[in-house]
Amino acid sequence: MSEPRSDSGRWHAVVKIVLIYAAFASAWILLSDKAVLLITADPEELVMISTIKGWLFVAVTSLLLFVLLQRYWQQYAAALSERMDTLRLIETIANSSTDAIFAKDLEGRYLIFNKAASQFTGKSAEEVIGHDDYAIFPPDQAEKLLATNSRLIAANTVENLYEHVDTVKGRTVFSSTKGALHDGNGRVIGTFGVSRDVTERILIENELKRHRKNLEDLVEERTRDLQQAKAAAESANRAKASFLANMSHEIRTPLNAITGMAHLIRRSELSAEQRRHLDKLEGAGYHLLEVINAILDLSKIEAGHFALEDAPLEIDTLLDNVVAMLRDRATAKHLSLSVEPAGIAARLRGDPTRLQQALLNFATNAIKFTEHGGVTLRVETLEDGADDALLRFAVMDTGIGIAVDAQDKLFNAFEQADSSTTRKYGGTGLGLAITRKIAEQMGGEAGVDSRPGAGSTFWFTARLAKDTQAAVASTLAPGISAGASLRSHFAGARILLAEDEAINREITEILLTDVGLAVDMAGDGAEAVALAARNDYALILMDMQMPIMDGLEATQKIRQQPAGATRPIIAMTANAFAEDRLRCTAAGMNDFITKPFAPEHVYAMLLKWLTVPQA
Repeated sequence: MSEPRSDSGRWHAVVKIVLIYAAFASAWILLSDKAVLLITADPEELVMISTIKGWLFVAVTSLLLFVLLQRYWQQYAAALSERMDTLRLIETIANSSTDAIFAKDLEGRYLIFNKAASQFTGKSAEEVIGHDDYAIFPPDQAEKLLATNSRLIAANTVENLYEHVDTVKGRTVFSSTKGALHDGNGRVIGTFGVSRDVTERILIENELKRHRKNLEDLVEERTRDLQQAKAAAESANRAKASFLANMSHEIRTPLNAITGMAHLIRRSELSAEQRRHLDKLEGAGYHLLEVINAILDLSKIEAGHFALEDAPLEIDTLLDNVVAMLRDRATAKHLSLSVEPAGIAARLRGDPTRLQQALLNFATNAIKFTEHGGVTLRVETLEDGADDALLRFAVMDTGIGIAVDAQDKLFNAFEQADSSTTRKYGGTGLGLAITRKIAEQMGGEAGVDSRPGAGSTFWFTARLAKDTQAAVASTLAPGISAGASLRSHFAGARILLAEDEAINREITEILLTDVGLAVDMAGDGAEAVALAARNDYALILMDMQMPIMDGLEATQKIRQQPAGATRPIIAMTANAFAEDRLRCTAAGMNDFITKPFAPEHVYAMLLKWLTVPQA
């Protein structure tokens, strides 16, 4: 819709038309009178004709002015009606808003004041229109509002701002958009504003900020508490690990002396009764060692320090080893102990010690809880992939069986299916828990299938990598023990034994001289370093904890000697933790023997490193 012309513009056009018409009519009358006078030369007739023409002119002029004025009046009335409709529409829209909408002239007097503004201020539009802010607000607030109007007019801009003013609800916060108001020609004629009550929103935001700050403070406090708790737990774990390491060392050292002495005594002439007593002594010693190993293994697993070895595996050899270690126990109870052929063609890699430990836990329990029949070991392939294989190891027995409701707690630490079995059969209740954790470390799981009186099948799975390396040939000829091989090939080889405990030193010396090795002994690390500097040893056995200088420092000093860089140094220690093994490796040791040790294991370790060519 085109914009209607302004009132002053219309009246200017009307006056202009009337003046033009009057000038034209006057000229016409004058010219006409002169023409009549020339024709008639009668003044009276001229007067009469002029009078008639005058009235006719007035009549025509009046008619014409009436028509013109009526036309412009209609246009003005239509424009005025349109403006009123527009103003009523604007007023309706403004009054429909919950925001305060208003407009002011250049002096700050209100031109528009909607219902929401009236509700906020308690003033009707009739009371406000034509007045400024002093008629609504306290003087200090009115002064600020009028100053804002002046700034917006001077800058000819629009601003978004927050304003605090007194309303019927009390002190209210408004989020306002205010700016310069323009007419149709772009001239500034005042200001406009739209204000929204945001008091509640501000209160909520402030409350949220307060809660957020409180939450941040709480989180910070809890974080500090957790950090302190973590530090305390780590300190406790370190203390626990240190205690267990010391306990292990203090128990293993005399236990090594007990088992070593039993081994030496067995070589002498003994009566049948003495051999029975010695068997019980060795059995008690190995049982104590199993308990210590189980507690340490569980502690290492729970502390996350349980590391798996990556070495070539021979599954059939693993099964044969378990059978060999348990055959005497099975025979003593008149039980059969057999292995179903594994038929695993692929070469695999994994931790043979832990796999053997898991199988021993199952098989030992099977023999313990079986009175008639036998125990069978079985291995089968569940998955055979390109890079790995999932194997299932199972131990089946014909024993007492286990109730279904008791099977769930079997694999919990320190628990058995029936607490009365501890008295009858013995055991700590750790073996199955450790086996399950070993299986989980190997990417598998563990479980049991059993019914009371129908025997049990304990099983675990392990995911083992395929071994792409060539098979390593054994250093032992078939049927020949490590001790015999040492005696045949390395008799006279000179060995340095660094051991501070006199009994263990004596036992180890006897074991070494029994296979023809020459032994020099040192009672501490400093003595070992001095002997290594003076003599050329084929191999050094080094204890970790010794007075004056420990085995780790002694190893480092020996490695700095001209002939010490390639000399095999094997830790022989009661420190059985993985961290101890890592410390020994970091110090420069080649391998690790844990006390108490089996003589054949020591012989195998010596044979392994004496066979390695030295540069």
